[in-house]
Formats: sequence, structure tokens, C-alpha cells
Amino acid sequence: MDPSDPDPTPPAPDLAAALDHAAELLAQADALIVAAGAGMGIDSGLPDFRGNEGFWKAYPALGRARIDFYGAASPDTFHRRPGLAWGFYGHRLALYRATAPHAGFGILKRWGEGMLQGVRVFTSNVDGQFQKAGFDAEAVHECHGSIHHLQCLGPCSDAIWPADAFVPDVDDDACLLRNAPPTCPRCGGLARPNILMFGDGGWVDDRESAQSDRLRRWLAQVSRPVVVELGAGTAVPTVRRFSHAVVQQLGGRLVRINLREPAVPSPLDVGLPMGALAALQALDARLNQATRRQSGLDSD
Repeated sequence: MDPSDPDPTPPAPDLAAALDHAAELLAQADALIVAAGAGMGIDSGLPDFRGNEGFWKAYPALGRARIDFYGAASPDTFHRRPGLAWGFYGHRLALYRATAPHAGFGILKRWGEGMLQGVRVFTSNVDGQFQKAGFDAEAVHECHGSIHHLQCLGPCSDAIWPADAFVPDVDDDACLLRNAPPTCPRCGGLARPNILMFGDGGWVDDRESAQSDRLRRWLAQVSRPVVVELGAGTAVPTVRRFSHAVVQQLGGRLVRINLREPAVPSPLDVGLPMGALAALQALDARLNQATRRQSGLDSD
């Protein structure tokens, strides 16, 4: 089966039963794998870039110029219109720095810390929200890179450095950077985020490769992993492919939380047509209730 294709099994019609099933999968797992797409950030107030309508609502200046997400998130735009490119990414950098992760991040962290082998994160998000929520940076694999790190646009080398010193001043109405953009400390040329963009042949992937190696070594140690996938759609199926690989190659099980596309590969897995925070809170309530019953604290 091509994991990028729509999944064949529809979500369970009984949501309560599906939540119970998902809670059972979590309770028996020895390792938690969090697989997160863009939908994970919606409950934190981050914008939804799904479709031009959503993207242009967040960036009306780009809508007026008829520049879609694929055009804005392109190294070619840094070469041709660096002020606009850094207006877009500078706004996002400031937004992510100012955004507090929602309570669901803490729920996932607590679940993982209670499992024998712990927790690891695989995410296509570049926002750094997992690290901000207290996840160990060594346990996070950012498969598309991070906006909090920079590289040379050239690139003149494989150097990657933190973006901490860059504080963007963006004209939000025009989506243009007003202050000086960051530059490469080696050649003095324009710097760009260390993010895999569309049509990107210049991305320096050394940091991502090291993260991937760490995740691969950890996966070799687990025996009963459960993947909790949140807000990962089929339009860019990187996260869903990873989730399916864990199920198919490691014998793991999948809990897919996705409001629009909750279908799962098999009846042994669970699809929850819910938002990330609501689903995590509902599952957490069930797990807490089960713990109380086992300890004799619940009279029901």
C-alpha cells in the first residue's frame, strides 16, 4: 500500500468506543511516538495554511500579490525578493517565539515520561513548540528543519547556527522586513531559515540527519510503540508516511487525531475526528479514570 494514498478504513462511527480503544493502546505501550503536523498548533492559536484561502487570510499582502504558500516558502523568493521572503518568515519567527504551546503538549510529555522507553517526537512543524513545551531537544526530529536556525542562502558551507540574535521587524500590512536581514557569518551573503522549502536544492540537512539517526537508534529499542499522530494531512504526507512505517515495520499501533482526515490503515488502529487538544484531554481523562479504578480510588 502506498502510504501517501488515502487510507481505506473509515473512522469508527462510535467516538466513545474509539476513545476507549485509543486509551487501551496507550495503556499497553512501552513507548510513545508523537507524530505531529501543522494541525497540532491550531489550538495554540497558530494559523492554518490549508489552501490559499487560509494562507491569504493569515497573510493578506501575499493574497493581494497572488503569492501562495508554495511561492512564499521557496528559496527562489529569497533570491528574487528577499524583503518579502524575510517578511513572511520573520513574521512566523516572531509569532512562534510569542506563542505558548497548548496544554496538549504537556499531556503528551507526561504520558511519554510514564512509559518504559519514554517518548520521541517526529514533526514536520518548524515552529519549535515541542522544545518550548519542555520536550528534550535530543528527543525531537524536525524532518523539515527549524525556523529557529539559519543557514547561508548560497549555501557557501554546511554551517547551521541559531537564529536567536535576529529580531525581525516586519511591516505586517505589506509582509516586508523593515530591518536588516540576517547574514552568513562566513561569506556575508544573505541567510535563510534552515527549513526545507518547496523546490529547495540548497537546504543544509546535517541537523535533521543527526536527529533522524538518534530517532532510528531509539526505535530499535522499543517493542510495543504507539504512535499518536496529530494534525497531519495527506497534502504533504511526510508525517503520515512515518506513522505508517512504524506500524508496518515495528508492529506499532496508530492513534490518528485529525479533524478532516482521520481514516487509519487497519481496524487495529484508531482514527479520531477531533482537534488535537480536545482529543488529548478526552484520552487523558480515560487514562486517569482507569488508573483510579486500578488503585481502588474510584467507587464506580
